[in-house]
Amino acid sequence: MTGYNDDLRLAHVMADAADDLTMRRFKAVDLRVETKPDLTPVSDADRAVEESIRGTLRRARPRDAVIGEEFGETGYGARSWIIDPIDGTKNYVRGVPVWATLIALMDRGRVVVGLVSAPALGRRWWAARATGAWTGRSLSKATRCQVSSVTRLEDASFSYSSLGGWEEAGKLDSFLDLNRAVWRSRAYGDFWSHMMVAEGSVDLSAEPELSPWDIAALTVIVEEAGGIWTDLSGVPGLDGGSLICSNGALHTEALKRLGDGPLTLPV
Repeated sequence: MTGYNDDLRLAHVMADAADDLTMRRFKAVDLRVETKPDLTPVSDADRAVEESIRGTLRRARPRDAVIGEEFGETGYGARSWIIDPIDGTKNYVRGVPVWATLIALMDRGRVVVGLVSAPALGRRWWAARATGAWTGRSLSKATRCQVSSVTRLEDASFSYSSLGGWEEAGKLDSFLDLNRAVWRSRAYGDFWSHMMVAEGSVDLSAEPELSPWDIAALTVIVEEAGGIWTDLSGVPGLDGGSLICSNGALHTEALKRLGDGPLTLPV
């Protein structure tokens, strides 16, 4: 057993509350949407979910810091909860069901708990360090996640979020090169691409521009499923601004095509 079981249970409780809030506002005719300074949308549901999670953490984990997309960083210490209230807000505000609440716990610089809850898809994924990655509707109704065993790019399925993002990052040519090299590519997008890697239905996923709250919860789930994640320079860090996940066997070859620095893959 792990010392983070109670934290994982708390993450599920917070995700249950988040799911209730997001599903009640999903496709609501009076959903309020604003544009943030970075020109990305934010809805009243985004803010309500983060406020709910922060409220629970103030009561249940008052000593822990919180880092959230909408309200920034509060508190300090060895432990930090990292929250993305709705990953996939553009989908959410248009009625597309591919969006999720992302909850992670970082302890002394390492993500030790991750949970991704996508209620409109009826899916949830989670992991705590050294206890495996799981998917299901609850802790008691879950199946183990395991990455695929595909070893060649020409046999691999690759998922991403948008072509435009790679063009804006100046990496369109290398992105298209990888697309031509794989067996199949699809833009499942956002968290879903990476969770598909964890459960073995996709072999490779990548995004060129992300924030730490987009990445944190995904990392421990991919690792505990047997996969590898890094930024595009091959470094496993939340501050690299990009993410590539794989089943491990494909990582070096994918980085050769997409990467932008020396390869320093995690051992």
